[in-house]
Amino acid sequence: MSTFLAGVERRAFKQAVFAVRDDEAALDIVQDAMLRLTQSYGGRGAEELPPLFQRILQNAIRDWYRRQKVRSLWTTLLSSLAPGGEETEARDPLETLREAGDSNREDGPAEQRERSQVIEIIGQEIERLPPRQREAFLLRYWEELDVAETAKAMRCSEGSVKTHCSRAAHALAAALRGRGITL
Repeated sequence: MSTFLAGVERRAFKQAVFAVRDDEAALDIVQDAMLRLTQSYGGRGAEELPPLFQRILQNAIRDWYRRQKVRSLWTTLLSSLAPGGEETEARDPLETLREAGDSNREDGPAEQRERSQVIEIIGQEIERLPPRQREAFLLRYWEELDVAETAKAMRCSEGSVKTHCSRAAHALAAALRGRGITL
């Protein structure tokens, strides 16, 4: 279980950040999802854990949105001040970490800056996707689940997963082309 959690924590955090756009909330969501997985499914086999964890993580994200909606309602009703804005210089801590053996010493500062800008733009465009398309896209291409596992995690048909992924990929490609990025 600990090996699985250690292998999935970074990707789960990034997925939660894409969904909620708040690093601290994303950390809480991922920790909560990991805790729920270990408490409820600790005895399951390793092959069952990825779809179970994804379902728990997606439910935790939905729960966060529900709580935010209630909090926002009460905050609006009880306060004349609007909620604070987002940080303009939000920094993703995962983008500064390198995987073991990933050496980019040959890249100069200009290449590193360009790469970080492209990664940031891709992240922004993923955030703009509709929730179901974003979920399918991240599960298939970020978490590398197959179509059946993604369908199970999303509680939908395999055809729906394919449709959501296709639409997300086309939307991302068009958005990136519109911003002058060709990959």
